[in-house]
Amino acid sequence: MEREKDSSSDQNDDQNHTTKHSSFHIISDSHSSFTKRCRFHHLFAILLPLLLFLLFLLYFSTHLHSLFSISNLQFNDHHDHPTCTKLDKIERRRTVEWNPNPNKYLFAICLSGQMSNHLICLEKHMFFAALLNRILVIPSSKFDYKYNRVLDFDHINDCLQRKVIVSFEYFSKMNHLMKIDKFLCYFSLPRVCYLDEEHVKKLKSLGISMGGKPEPVWVEEEDIKKPNKRSVEDVMSKFASSEDVIAIGDVFYADLERDWVMQPGGPIAHQCKTLIEPSRVIRLTAQRFVQTFLGNNFVALHFRRHGFLMFCNVKTPSCFFPIPQAADCIARVVEKANAPVIYLSTDAAESETSLLQSLVVLNGKAVPLVRRPPRNPAEKWDALLYRHGLEGDSHVEAMLDKTICAMSSVFIGAPGSTFTEDILRLRKDWGSASTCDGYLCQGEEPNFIADNE
Repeated sequence: MEREKDSSSDQNDDQNHTTKHSSFHIISDSHSSFTKRCRFHHLFAILLPLLLFLLFLLYFSTHLHSLFSISNLQFNDHHDHPTCTKLDKIERRRTVEWNPNPNKYLFAICLSGQMSNHLICLEKHMFFAALLNRILVIPSSKFDYKYNRVLDFDHINDCLQRKVIVSFEYFSKMNHLMKIDKFLCYFSLPRVCYLDEEHVKKLKSLGISMGGKPEPVWVEEEDIKKPNKRSVEDVMSKFASSEDVIAIGDVFYADLERDWVMQPGGPIAHQCKTLIEPSRVIRLTAQRFVQTFLGNNFVALHFRRHGFLMFCNVKTPSCFFPIPQAADCIARVVEKANAPVIYLSTDAAESETSLLQSLVVLNGKAVPLVRRPPRNPAEKWDALLYRHGLEGDSHVEAMLDKTICAMSSVFIGAPGSTFTEDILRLRKDWGSASTCDGYLCQGEEPNFIADNE
């Protein structure tokens, strides 16, 4: 019994021991699981910021690469491609048909300034002739310039597909009386019709008689220094006449429908890019010069100096720039145009052009200033001029300069110069105008200005 009791006691002890041991293991497993969870949470707490940081780096590096790619693209675009572009073509808004009466003539009188002024005057006379339904008579070379050496009047007639303009020689053959029936004046100041006695004598020496004295058409006096704005209706009412041949005095300063007149191609309906343009011989010579010396990308500079100092210094602000300042302005345009060479049209002295050449520097290198060289029989670019007897004519050479400038990638003009304005007109009409076209040091003032007398 005692034995059994002891045995039973041992069993109970074993059970209790087993139970305690089992309980110990349960407690141990639970602690281990808790410890693992703590470690995981601790590890997660460490890894999460690190993971977020790595994701941030990945995101930032991707976008940084994109930024550098864009930056490099823009940088490459800036250096590999010029920032100057062609201006979009502007469609003409208003035009007038030129359908002249074959027996009605308008005799053009242009006396103000040099050739460029006269060309602008002729263009305005063409507008008058179209409004008045008359054929325009080009003045004789004994009275005015030899326009037939620089312009092609047949081109104008071809563009309108009718005879709208004739030479003085043609007019003299068709009009045996050689009489101006009425002489009308746009301006009365500083003198009536801007006509002096010398030119009146020249007209009479051509065998032309006048049916009366030149007469102003406006009630109030019209001064070339302060021209009033006039409309098409004003012209048609004041210059209308039943006479066969009328003459109209100089209209260079006339302020007539400026937006209409200045639009690309001009105010007259036609089938060409422009009506008044250099003759074909001059255009071909200019093309051959560009092919020989300049190539398809060059900046043209009209650098007017002779007589320009006094002309500019009476203006506010002055338009006459010291050569070092001018050189800086030119270099900036050349950099934007990404052009390797500059065509120089100038009346400046050699001392000025030499200094300018030494100062126009880009990326440590001088940018060549190219001028038309003296005649050299070994060069053939100007052979057409000699073949047609046009060599040595200063007006032909000036028109050649204009044509080369009008063909440039970018043009820098002289403010206040009608030579420059005629180039800008050609560029606009031919479609060669650039977003970088402008005047020398445009928007700046000379950094030094001399006192006036």
